[in-house]
Amino acid sequence: MKNFSSSPRLKNHTANHSSRDSNNKKGFWLSTLGLRYSLRDYAFCMATLLLFCLGSLFYQLNGGPPKVLLEIKQYLGESTFVDDHGPPVPRVLPFPSQVIYNRVGKCGSRTVVLLLRILAEKHQFNLVSSDIHNKTRLTKHEQVELMRNISTIPQPFLYTRHVHYLNFTRFRIEQPVYINIIRDPINRFLSNYFFRRFGDWRGEQNHLIRTPQMKEEERYLDINVCIMENYPECSNPRLFYIVPYFCGQHPQCREPGVWALERAKLNALENFLLVGILEELEDVLLLLERLLPHYFSDVLTIYKSPAFWKMGNLTGTVKKHMPSLEALQVLYQRMKYEYEFYNFIRDQFHLTKKKIGLKSTSQNSAHEPDFLRELALRTHDPLEEEEEDEEEEEEVGQEDANIWLVHP
Repeated sequence: MKNFSSSPRLKNHTANHSSRDSNNKKGFWLSTLGLRYSLRDYAFCMATLLLFCLGSLFYQLNGGPPKVLLEIKQYLGESTFVDDHGPPVPRVLPFPSQVIYNRVGKCGSRTVVLLLRILAEKHQFNLVSSDIHNKTRLTKHEQVELMRNISTIPQPFLYTRHVHYLNFTRFRIEQPVYINIIRDPINRFLSNYFFRRFGDWRGEQNHLIRTPQMKEEERYLDINVCIMENYPECSNPRLFYIVPYFCGQHPQCREPGVWALERAKLNALENFLLVGILEELEDVLLLLERLLPHYFSDVLTIYKSPAFWKMGNLTGTVKKHMPSLEALQVLYQRMKYEYEFYNFIRDQFHLTKKKIGLKSTSQNSAHEPDFLRELALRTHDPLEEEEEDEEEEEEVGQEDANIWLVHP
């Protein structure tokens, strides 16, 4: 038998066949690659890239994704593209988001403002504390200008200033919520009387800076003489001080009488979320925390903290003493409308505490002059602050970060 495998002809045939198979495989892969990367496919890829670039440019120029992408999202269903790359979700504002604290002079407002500065940073609301201290009574034009400026403050905000009540709705502007704190009228008057003359423990010359135009005989005027001899500073209308802060900007609000008193009571009931009394400041702060938690949350904890009390200890009025009982009785009669309003606010404050569930630890109100003997012991002095001069409306309101301390 012949061995054909060793035949030269067979070897040539086998070699040719293997070469042909190799060429066929190579041609197959080349044709496959050619189909995948044809000129048409390259053009499609470039067109897609161009559309993507144009879409990205359109997105950046218009501050959002193209409309077609939003339609695709709606067609395809839920997507995180807009959530990740769209405009930020609007902030949900608390209610109320507009608060005004038209602080009454010498009623602890510097203590509250200091607390508000800490709370504003903690709770991220806008605190605007006006540096105007000598303009509580405004013209109609000034009222409108101030109210419009207040309404443009980014919400939520709390605006504070020594100013009589402003009626926003009268000028068709959204009415903010009001809060305030008042104090025993005679104690407020005495604190201001001695502070204007002798300042506080921060410096012996402090009072000279505050009232440089005050003459020596006026500075050292005995308070009993001032009251009994009916000096302007110790008589009406200068003593009619607290009620106008709630009555408003009407000229009659500055005249001691029933009209201003009743209007102040009505505004306190209808337009003030809370009017507290300084004698129960901790309860005031607790109620503010309950009623306005997005502003005053943790305020009582901050107020009682040692760090807060260490921020200042030289703000007590110096040379302060009580007038004679006879002078106090005269003063009490002159301030009858102030006391009627104060007693009204105190009763409303205690009613609010009862509704919230707070038990009042203070003494019951006494409506006879006997309690005036203990005024100095019953009401502590807050951070001292200059109020506007009733005669010239000149006040140098110090807003330094100091603490409310008690000095004899």
